Amino acid sequence: MKFRPANKIQDLQYFGEFGGVNPSISDSATYTFLSAKTMLDTFEGQADGCYLYSRHTSPSNLYLGEALAAMEGTETANVAGSGMGAITATILHFCGAGDHIVSSRTIYGGTYAFLKNFAPRFNVNTSFVNITSLDAVEAAINENTKIIYCEAVSNPLLEVADIRGLAKLAKKHGLQLLVDNTFSPMSISPIELGADVVLHSLTKFINGTNDTMGGVVCGSQELIDAMRSVIDGSAMLLGPSMDSLRSASILKNMRTLHIRIKQHSKNAAYLAEKFEDLGLKTVYPGLPSHPSHELFKTMINEEYGFGGLLTVDFGSLEKANALMELMQKENLGYLAVSLGFYKTLFSAPGTSTSSEIPEDEQKEMGLSDGLVRFSIGLDNDIERTFRMMRRCMNKVGILESEPQETL
Repeated sequence: MKFRPANKIQDLQYFGEFGGVNPSISDSATYTFLSAKTMLDTFEGQADGCYLYSRHTSPSNLYLGEALAAMEGTETANVAGSGMGAITATILHFCGAGDHIVSSRTIYGGTYAFLKNFAPRFNVNTSFVNITSLDAVEAAINENTKIIYCEAVSNPLLEVADIRGLAKLAKKHGLQLLVDNTFSPMSISPIELGADVVLHSLTKFINGTNDTMGGVVCGSQELIDAMRSVIDGSAMLLGPSMDSLRSASILKNMRTLHIRIKQHSKNAAYLAEKFEDLGLKTVYPGLPSHPSHELFKTMINEEYGFGGLLTVDFGSLEKANALMELMQKENLGYLAVSLGFYKTLFSAPGTSTSSEIPEDEQKEMGLSDGLVRFSIGLDNDIERTFRMMRRCMNKVGILESEPQETL
């Protein structure tokens, strides 16, 4: 049967304690017990349905976790206060001193910095490889390797991971495959393709309003129980907890995620085709020119498209900055990091979200100074947006001429 993420979310039914159509918010940091014995049982993880302390979990966090698990097709999920809170706690759950990680070389700069600069303090080391080469991935695996880490669609170069192929490698070598699906929620379902764990920054598309940070790890009940353990659980002891008010806010926004993703993808596909037609060096997984276009098509949940992210190389940082400043002035979007907002966001990753990666490594992976990452918004009249963007490109000298059209 075809996996339909929106149906899985829609089929969940929550009522508030007074019959509200939204579940009640658990505005408490700690919870009472009717008996001391129940408190002890809860500390030992044996009192199902009882709440202990909001750093452990809360009813609001469990509601959101249930919706996210349904979306990704996992048994359960645990939410965190940020994407990095979810990522780092999950990696440290699987890896200890002497362990090794094989990771994609093109990942979010914060994740890269954690693996490259922070994790070695605990003698956890990482080999960064071209994730699109299964041979390179397998060659990097050694006797101490515990996980393969990748992004389904990478930040910022939009490389596409062969999740089925990586899953086969992980199983062959007894490893866990962790997939960050922040760039492609609903479009790709990593668990259906063989991944073991799915991670998200909820700050981005899933919340969609850029007013709340959040993260999640979606996986088996056994994994989440272990991460929540008061004895040695990384999610409990590292404290990457989410506030219940924020959980409730994200849960409400999830109800429109399927509609938003379709519009983000529709708009991004339109602009990517137009930009490529102008002769601009455009990267978008939905373009036949993308090296992994056919691979993406084998993994996609078609109705949600190829996502809302694209990149364009404008040749130099000077031109890129001039264009972004002008587009912001013309109210075409914001010169800002992050993604998944209703308004288009654009930034030069080499000097922002990927600045943690040394310049020589940026060049090696193909991250140029003039590259701009676009998170395309929910514009209703995307044709008008394109004409206005083209006019901006003409004004800053990126395009030589512009047809005279009425906006």
